[in-house]
Amino acid sequence: MSYIGIVGSGNVGANTAFFIAEKGIEDVRLYDIQEGTAKGKSLDIMEAAPVRRYRNKISGADSLSDLKQAEMVVISAGTGRKPGQRPEDLFEINKDIIVQLARDFKQLNSPGIFIIATEPVDMLTTVFVEESGFVRERVIGLGGILDCTRLNYLVSRELGVSTENIACTVIGRHSNGMIFLPQYSCVSGIPLAQIMDHERIDAIISDIREAGNLIVDMAQRSSAYYAPSAACAELVDSIHMNLRRLFCVSVFLQGEYGYEGVALSLPCIIGKKGIEKVLAPELTSSQKHAFSISVEEIKSILEKGAVK
Repeated sequence: MSYIGIVGSGNVGANTAFFIAEKGIEDVRLYDIQEGTAKGKSLDIMEAAPVRRYRNKISGADSLSDLKQAEMVVISAGTGRKPGQRPEDLFEINKDIIVQLARDFKQLNSPGIFIIATEPVDMLTTVFVEESGFVRERVIGLGGILDCTRLNYLVSRELGVSTENIACTVIGRHSNGMIFLPQYSCVSGIPLAQIMDHERIDAIISDIREAGNLIVDMAQRSSAYYAPSAACAELVDSIHMNLRRLFCVSVFLQGEYGYEGVALSLPCIIGKKGIEKVLAPELTSSQKHAFSISVEEIKSILEKGAVK
């Protein structure tokens, strides 16, 4: 029986399960280290099924081994950000959780694709690949897809155009160091720079860089979860249906732009096998420099918190 596994039944995990059910993709098994949480959330989601009319089954798993044969596993376990925290501040807090999960799924010899949603996503995607030994194609970090989603929304709001007509591209680190690629961003094929002036584009990019921080500061008690959950569901859909959609996701570098051994976001074709192709778009000299800075920053954080 095919199913999607989700580790972590908090806001991101539970809402990802809900969005998967809403899209009618596949059955879901939720797992959480806190006893009763996964089953309680699953029951709540299923009691909405008669109203929302989704047919997929959402259930709670008793142990991680119940996710062994999952077609894919979304990992959202860990601590979310609090006001004043940066994503990298969570590395030491969430690293051990991801390390243990990587080792557990390796021991279970799980065949599925893994989607890392826990922050800081680039560092933890790197750690998961290294600790699990899985090929990079099977490990996808949420990363740039969320930055692109936020950017598409703000551009649509600014122009009064449907988000369906907007395709913006963001690569690099999922942080305020993200790299916007205006030469690969458009509205129904029309370059964004021909529709918006540079000052307004720069202002929107500045807003995107601080989007996660703004949500944390406004909500006070939690970081963003609706948009990350929706992005996770889109990745799950593309894998399950073998849609081969193009998403900017965090991928373990193996020679792209001359770098390797760390994960950052690049445009990737996502299909049945996970990451089916990694694209390395041509960059300007300043964009290459920004990418190199992101690589070095991630390496520095990883070295300081080296896995024991």
